Amino acid sequence: MELSLLTGRSIDQGCGKEHGKLSEEYRKNVAICQMNPEDMKKLQIREGENVKVTTKFGSVVVKAQKSRSIRSPRVIFIPYGPWASLISPPDTGGTGMPILKGMPATVEVTTEKVLDPLDLLVHSYGKEKSSVRD
Repeated sequence: MELSLLTGRSIDQGCGKEHGKLSEEYRKNVAICQMNPEDMKKLQIREGENVKVTTKFGSVVVKAQKSRSIRSPRVIFIPYGPWASLISPPDTGGTGMPILKGMPATVEVTTEKVLDPLDLLVHSYGKEKSSVRD
């Protein structure tokens, strides 16, 4: 099933940043994919399961979360952060800001783990962990 990915700020994402972007609190609030509960049923995805979200720009593993506010079918939301950035278009069309709304995406259950922010960046960009911290 093709879904429409939205990204943006959330209250929890903002609160998570207060703990630091390398914190477990930040990961719990940002490495999520909020979904319409009916879509979760159709895709046989349970709350808290690891899911792989894929766009034409890449894939990322996050936790599935039932949304209380997404009423439209086939809409998913990932808060701003490194997980959303890795599957968003890199081109800004000269505006300095990529398109962050309405990207075609798919979601599937996976046994892959949700990476913490530092491991996600090391895995994605190939830097040594020690050099990223410095």
